[in-house]
Amino acid sequence: MIGKITGRVDYRADGYVLVDVQGVGYIVYCSDRTLAQLPAKGGIVALYTDLLVREDNLQLFGFLTLAEKEWHKLLTTVQGVGAKAALSIAGTLGTEGVSRAIALGDATAIKSAQGVGPKLAARVVAELKDKAPSIMAMGDAGAQVVAPDHDMVIDVQTPNEEAMAAKPNARTASAGSQADALSALINLGYGHGDAASAVAQAVHDDPAISAQNLIKAALKLLAPKT
Repeated sequence: MIGKITGRVDYRADGYVLVDVQGVGYIVYCSDRTLAQLPAKGGIVALYTDLLVREDNLQLFGFLTLAEKEWHKLLTTVQGVGAKAALSIAGTLGTEGVSRAIALGDATAIKSAQGVGPKLAARVVAELKDKAPSIMAMGDAGAQVVAPDHDMVIDVQTPNEEAMAAKPNARTASAGSQADALSALINLGYGHGDAASAVAQAVHDDPAISAQNLIKAALKLLAPKT
């Protein structure tokens, strides 16, 4: 199993990148979101990978973070979601977007990915709601893409994070903060699914919520309604 590769970008095409690893070229299929963050030709990149083995074909899929890779694997457990559809969902929404959509039962957001119809989107939400918290708890630290200079490392942000970074006061609660809040709620005895939904709803209601207030807001949402 090939779990990660590091090499030089030979060229990029629609849907994949060719990575030269010590003279061996690997075709790695990536989402548009991931491809947009890779260095130009000649740059060095590190990608987590997942190898899909079929009788007549081997396909390698690449991801900038472990959370992105785990989401891809989890999405493909849903009947009807192939590797390309899973790549489309994670690429369209990003890991945090997928987490929120599933935790909130937002099938419409899942349906926005190319090639995903309403029935399949509803199935994804229904089947993964209780499984999603395990990946959400991982957080999603910024990926590291190695620049042409082998000694230089660039922290990569998703497009949404870049936009929020331009407005410090409007920055969305980090994946790490959400993972910490989720872990705290589970330790307090709340179910994984309920805790994930509460955290996702709190961030949805207030994208700029601080880490300290995130748990408080989630607890309010989980409090018995009178």
